[in-house]
Amino acid sequence: MKLPATEALFIGVSTKMYMGYAQSLEWLGQLVAEVDARPALVAGRVVPFVIPSFPVLPEAARLLEGTPLVLGAQNCGWSDGPWTGEVSPSMLGELGVGLVEIGHAERRRYFAEDESMIALKVSAAVDAGLTPLLCVGEPETLAPAAAADTVYRQIKAAVSGDWSVASGLVIAYEPVWAIGAAEPASAGYVSQVVDALRDSLAQHDLARLPIIYGGSAKPGLLPQLNEVSGLFLGRFAHDATNFGRVLDEALALTN
Repeated sequence: MKLPATEALFIGVSTKMYMGYAQSLEWLGQLVAEVDARPALVAGRVVPFVIPSFPVLPEAARLLEGTPLVLGAQNCGWSDGPWTGEVSPSMLGELGVGLVEIGHAERRRYFAEDESMIALKVSAAVDAGLTPLLCVGEPETLAPAAAADTVYRQIKAAVSGDWSVASGLVIAYEPVWAIGAAEPASAGYVSQVVDALRDSLAQHDLARLPIIYGGSAKPGLLPQLNEVSGLFLGRFAHDATNFGRVLDEALALTN
């Protein structure tokens, strides 16, 4: 694997709505054990993060305190105020959340989140001191250059054309057609897309922007990738031992 020019590899996992409250806490305890068993993570070249459901966040913050695990949230509102059912980025910050997932394909498709709403959420998250984990990806299989162009335009829209904002993002490249599939997109395809995307971002001095891959990602994929800054795992890491296996792959690459 050729490492990206970024400072660290990011390895994270979201639970979506697969786990109940008690199961989530048990699983988080298992993740903490996997991380504690790898003291090299403290050095910071590999950044582990976890994104549980909203109701779990306060207790998750307590469980993760003192560990290298960064706590994330699966979504946020676009401001404080009279927005029934939303959760503001400022409250997430109070709860100990460090990054927030914005623009996931499911939010775009099923909750009608368009580019303007995503941009509002990115801006609100940045203003609250959170790191947006911006989810982007082409809806169907394309040639790598075309996929990279689609993703570039999604990033540009998310920062409203202000590329200085983009420097504070972590990009989760998730081809929509690979989410929930039996296998991830091929390592060659992902590497070509990310390489082309970095070329486009370089014109804004953002070639070093963290770009991680998600979409049925699992153990064994990371060492095959080039120019990718880590993995965003889903159901395969709901077995905490698989999360540990990917952490080992990342640590081996940074030694």
